[in-house]
Amino acid sequence: MIVTTKKLFEHAYKQYAVGAYNINNAEQIMGLFQGNLDSQAPFIIQLSKGAREYTDKRLLEAMIKSAEEIFPESIFAVHLDHGDEAACMDCIASGFYSSVMIDASAMPFAENVATTKRVVETAHAKGISVEAELGQLGGVEEHVSVAESDAKLTDPKEAKEFVAQTGCDSLACAIGTSHGAYKFAGTQGLHFEVIEGIEKLLPGFPLVMHGSSSVPKDEIDRINAAGGAMKGAKGVDETQFKKAAAMGVTKVNIDTDGRLVWCRVHREMFRDQPEVFDLRKPGKVFMAEYAKYIVHKNGMLGSTGQLESLREYLAK
Repeated sequence: MIVTTKKLFEHAYKQYAVGAYNINNAEQIMGLFQGNLDSQAPFIIQLSKGAREYTDKRLLEAMIKSAEEIFPESIFAVHLDHGDEAACMDCIASGFYSSVMIDASAMPFAENVATTKRVVETAHAKGISVEAELGQLGGVEEHVSVAESDAKLTDPKEAKEFVAQTGCDSLACAIGTSHGAYKFAGTQGLHFEVIEGIEKLLPGFPLVMHGSSSVPKDEIDRINAAGGAMKGAKGVDETQFKKAAAMGVTKVNIDTDGRLVWCRVHREMFRDQPEVFDLRKPGKVFMAEYAKYIVHKNGMLGSTGQLESLREYLAK
């Protein structure tokens, strides 16, 4: 069942964080839905600009609709991740998306406000929620590329002003994470003081954490052992998710980790079974492994076992 992110956030606020997972193909979709049902967790399925262009957005949307029929007990929202204004307007017009993210964070504050406000007005007219971004995460992921020297943490006072001026429904905050597989060096971690500062000025308002893949060391080690060359990759400490959720972070974005599972499964199969040329064999293994990973991740987010409670909440 497709629901609005607004309803998911109302139920989750300060109780748990909803996992927002990026998908690109049928194997990811099947593993994602199965993993969330296995853990009885609601979730957000995210489509980036790159994913919508990978084959054709209509094919990807049709697969999600089919998955909804295959897994009728699932409860999820469909979200555009890191959209520009044109992509947001296209998704709003389609009537398929629960919410869109307008990422105008690279613009000066006033331009970010103006762009976000235009998207909000159009989206709200159709009952669609809008996520916006203030501050800039470093790192590289698809079309998002920000040098670490240009990364900027979100200022709580600016966040309050931004939400008031734009009317956005949730806010992606820069709290020290970054995109891609190389997020941290040394002992760096999340800036909880920024989350706390924003929550004090915007009580009850849903916050979003981007660049939140944990980049598991065992995945990196197995990838490298199977011929990979990922040295120094390091992600977010997943034991910090529940602390962030208790402070108002209701949505946690995860993309890189899914790619790492895909990479590990295929590298190991091609190493161990070089005679394999049937794409379905590694595909089947990946679906099961990705579902297993989703179960683990939902446990760290606190969303495991929340499906029935959410179903009762939605029925009120």
